Amino acid sequence: MNSSYFSTPPVVKNLIIINSLAFLGVWLIPSLNQFMGQYGVLYWFGSPYYHSYQFVTYMFLHASLEHLFFNMFALWMFGRTLEYALGSKRFLIYYMVCGVGAALVQMGVAGLTGEFGIQLLGASGAVMGLLLAFGVLWPNSIIMLLIPPIPLKAKWFVIIYAAIELLLGWTGRDPGVAHFAHIGGMLWGLGLLYYWRRKGIIRF
Repeated sequence: MNSSYFSTPPVVKNLIIINSLAFLGVWLIPSLNQFMGQYGVLYWFGSPYYHSYQFVTYMFLHASLEHLFFNMFALWMFGRTLEYALGSKRFLIYYMVCGVGAALVQMGVAGLTGEFGIQLLGASGAVMGLLLAFGVLWPNSIIMLLIPPIPLKAKWFVIIYAAIELLLGWTGRDPGVAHFAHIGGMLWGLGLLYYWRRKGIIRF
């Protein structure tokens, strides 16, 4: 097998390192845990703990090892191909736009539904933007699902995943997960991809 298959470009590598170090630090240092829980997590606009920079910092904090692992695994799986295709600078811009956009959508939904106690953390919104981009740029690439273990074209995987997220968010059956942030990351990513296509930066 070509060793380049397992190579990791710089932005993806550094994002994984930063997220992992943040989780390790919060896990090992109680004072850092308290500090990041108060200042790093994204709070509702009216909360005394809210700060505008939390739209960035929330992306680098995770609630559990499982939460971190699946986000970083997806970042590694889809982010590598995207960074090589877009270039490191544009890939980072895309990742951050998806992450901030995901938070804006989740905050908007929280405002509409009266969930003013929202506390948002995790890279899931940005990672869902990466998944969307992979499905748009390489729609016929095959993704092997884990459960059930069947192959599926990327475009169908994205459509099915987005539909499930929308259903779960709408019905509220999985209240511990920010499903609308996932949808938001996809929507902002889609908008940015079409903007770049209109500018002639990318083709799909």
